Amino acid sequence: MAAKWDGKSFPSFPAGCKSLLCKHLSKEMWEQLKDKKTKLGVGLAECIRSGVENPDSSCGVYAGDEEAYTLFGPLFDKVIEEYHGHKPSDTHKSDLNPANLKAPNPDPEGKYIVSTRVRVARSLRGYGLPGSCTKQHRLDLEARVREQLSSLTGDLKGTYHPLQGMPEDVAKKLIEDHFLFKKGDRFLESAGINRDWPEARGIYHNDSKTFLTWINEEDHTRIISMQMGGDIAQVFDRLCRAVNALSSKLEFQYNGHLGFLSSCPTNLGTGIRASVHIRIPLASQQPNFKEWCDQRNVQPRGIHGEHSESAGGVYDISNKQRLGISEVACIQQMYDGVKGLIEWEKSLEGK
Repeated sequence: MAAKWDGKSFPSFPAGCKSLLCKHLSKEMWEQLKDKKTKLGVGLAECIRSGVENPDSSCGVYAGDEEAYTLFGPLFDKVIEEYHGHKPSDTHKSDLNPANLKAPNPDPEGKYIVSTRVRVARSLRGYGLPGSCTKQHRLDLEARVREQLSSLTGDLKGTYHPLQGMPEDVAKKLIEDHFLFKKGDRFLESAGINRDWPEARGIYHNDSKTFLTWINEEDHTRIISMQMGGDIAQVFDRLCRAVNALSSKLEFQYNGHLGFLSSCPTNLGTGIRASVHIRIPLASQQPNFKEWCDQRNVQPRGIHGEHSESAGGVYDISNKQRLGISEVACIQQMYDGVKGLIEWEKSLEGK
């Protein structure tokens, strides 16, 4: 980890730094943007500090608030175009109607798909994003989201657990269920996202533990639908009902160019990550496995997250695209990729 940066001098990056920040931040751009501030007081230094202090970042920028994406557009536009292939003139569209998804269960016997999970990131309008959100705003935001979650009914009805003062037995159970999120890593620490931890952070889950919401983690909210097995359509339907219910009472940060806004530019657009844990011990050993996935816009990784190895031939397969295509299209891409992987695995079993 690099030394603390003063935020005033043009950052220096070590040789071999591959971050998008390092690639696109020129001395001229720094001089052009360094003294500008958003209405909420966010400067360029706050947005790039994480990537300067952690030169091994892959992206390296976190937006401090909604306006940062336009005020510091000369930098953000280049990062977004390289990561998403989304040009400054491109538009985004949203579709949270589950009826538009064509996804009958690709594995009704449960031989291949272990579990399915879909999450979206959503930020509330009027507040700084987590890197620059004030303590009072964070508390207000928690209270507002908590109030709306408590009004959910039917299969979305559940319980909210604040992280601060959480009883040990509750924490233990949430850890066992893989629900509890931890204080952010050094990248989030440098971005200012860990400030005042664990105050105003919490987890809501429904009674059957198939619907969760994280408050004030890397984003204002992470809304998650999950269950065992491969009924992708059912998981998406639950997510859509929850997001649509919350968005009828809370205004989320959204614009026609970037879609739903988030702290990290990699999550822009739909803010969606749809994934299955799938057993593919044979297909995953083929020399063209990663290339096959790339061609279908799905991303394979180990089940313990990015950069982890697979365990017993079980892989996490998720959508790669998030911006410039709708939520339904993201899920459809993931579904089509998973269906193809199952067919490939079956053909190899027969050899």
